[in-house]
Order: sequence, then structure tokens, then C-alpha cells
Amino acid sequence: MDAASTRSRNRRIEVRATAEDRQLIDRAVIASGTDLTGFVITHLRLAAQQVLADREEFRLDPEALDAWERINERPARSLKGLRALMDRPSPFQE
Repeated sequence: MDAASTRSRNRRIEVRATAEDRQLIDRAVIASGTDLTGFVITHLRLAAQQVLADREEFRLDPEALDAWERINERPARSLKGLRALMDRPSPFQE
């Protein structure tokens, strides 16, 4: 059992759906062998985690972390266009 299913569910979420969306969701609930609440909560949590993943955490497996560290250890390149952009006065300064 995951943590979401062991906690008391005491908050209501209401959504409106088209008949087609509801039929699709009901078919998926049956296929997954769960109930509507469990299905919706599980998939809403997954969607929320995906949306927030790169905004809150940055996880890499050891191999990807090594590659990331090698990239970050390289000296910065001088890019002519970027240098020109950074040398321009900011339009937001008074």
C-alpha cells in the first residue's frame, strides 16, 4: 500500500467531465482493478509530481550525475551574440 492510500481521505475534489471523458475514465478504472477514487488520486498525484519535478528537485542516477558534473566542469565558452546581448543596457533600468 502506498502512503496516499493509508492516509485518511477527508478532502473532496470535484470535477466536471464530458460523457466521453467519464466513459474513458470508467473503462480505465475497471482495467486497473481499482476504484474511481484510487485511480483518480494515483494519477493526479503522478501528474502533479511530473509538473513539479524539475521545479522542486533535480534527480539523476549516478551515471547521469557523472555526465552532468563533467559538463559543468568544462570552462565556459565565449559566445559573441550572448556577449553583445549582455553588454546592452537593460530596458528595465530607469
